[in-house]
Formats: sequence, C-alpha cells, structure tokens
Amino acid sequence: MLEGYARDAVSMTAARTAAERATFAQPLFRPGMWVLDLGCGPGSITLGLAPESRVPAADRGDGHAPLACRAARSTVDFVTASPYDLPCADASIDVAFAHALFEHLARPADALAELHRVLRPGGRLALSTSDWSKARLRPKTANVDAALRGHHLLRRRAGGDPFAGGKMAQLCTAAGFTEVVARARYRADMTYRDLAKYVEARLEAAIAEPGRDRDQLASAARSAWVWTRGGDGDFSQCWVEVTATRP
Repeated sequence: MLEGYARDAVSMTAARTAAERATFAQPLFRPGMWVLDLGCGPGSITLGLAPESRVPAADRGDGHAPLACRAARSTVDFVTASPYDLPCADASIDVAFAHALFEHLARPADALAELHRVLRPGGRLALSTSDWSKARLRPKTANVDAALRGHHLLRRRAGGDPFAGGKMAQLCTAAGFTEVVARARYRADMTYRDLAKYVEARLEAAIAEPGRDRDQLASAARSAWVWTRGGDGDFSQCWVEVTATRP
C-alpha cells in the first residue's frame, strides 16, 4: 500500500495482526464499545481488534484494500477519511487506536485534537508510533548511518517525522489528555538485510526524480548500495506505545 498513510515496509502490512501490534491496548477494550482504528490500512490489525466491539476503521486509502476484511467481520465499518476530519460525532468513541500512523502525519497535534473531540469523557487513547532514533541495528556502520539519514530525510520530505514516537507522550499531554503512559517495545519488523534493501529501493526511486536534496540522497543511496551488499546483522524497531485518557 503506497497510498493511504504510506506505512513502512509495504510488503509487511498484510501480515500485521492485533495479537502482536495491539497487545498493549487490549486491556482497554470491553464488549459493546465503539473502538476507532485510525489509519487502518488493509485492515489486518482491525480484524482482531476488540472482537466484541463495534469498530469504525478509517484510512485515506482508496477503500478497496479492506474489502476482504469487511466481509470477514460484520462489526467493522471501513471509511475513507482524513485524520484531521473524522466522520464521527463528538464524544462518540470509547477507545481510539492507531498503529504506525503518527510518524507519517504533518500535523500530529491536529490529529490528536480530532481524537480528543470524538472520544467520550473517560475514553481511552492507544497509539503505537515508531521512533527511528532508538532503532537497534548491529552492525551499525558509517554506511548504515548515512543510508538511514537519507531514509529519514525522505520521511520528512513526505511531511512525517521519523522520530515521532519519542514525542507522542508530550504531544498527548499538550492536546489535553491525562494519565499519559508511554513505554518502548522493540520488535523485529523485518530482517537487517530486508531493511537495507527497502532503504536502498526508496532512495533509488527518490533520486530518479528531480527535486531538492538530490546530492544528499544520491550519497545516501551509494551508502545503502554498500549496506545491502554487506553481511547479515540484527534489526529491531522501537515502537513507543502510549495510552492516555480523555478527561
């Protein structure tokens, strides 16, 4: 899925499940709740999210990817919507969940304000957001560092923030949420070698098009080329999981 919220590692999104991605949010769910899945993508996480609840699932995609999921679970309603303008009434949602969304948003504070609007008083927020500044890579050579700087630059050019996870607790507090709790969870989303190939492919695509920062991106692409042809290693991404309450 290259559209929608442009989640990382496109080939991995269909394999993501609530069992591994939403474990921290499961204690918040109760039968009969309304649970919003914001940035649902293809819906693989949505299917296992709060199975005894009604789940409106929103994304900016074309609406076709979740068709199979819609057929598989009748209590899920997929809608095309902006995170800044949700088709939900004020104070209508019990729990709002988002995985791998806020690192791609240019206006995270506005999205949090919108979630604050749709959550009922006492409603809960559960966000999982990546933080590339805390990602663990071994070995982390000079070429790996240079390639990742190019990758981070591409994220910023697209309007996102590669280090958003580390800022979410503060942003939630500023948006008026209380009982804000954040914890880091490390997960091997892909192999070290697959990450190298993914970063190299993104950088090669970027330098094939005219635009600013081309020299820096070309240098990063050369470093990624060296990285992909090196040995194996270990990679785990840092996901910052935040829970909070709408007072």
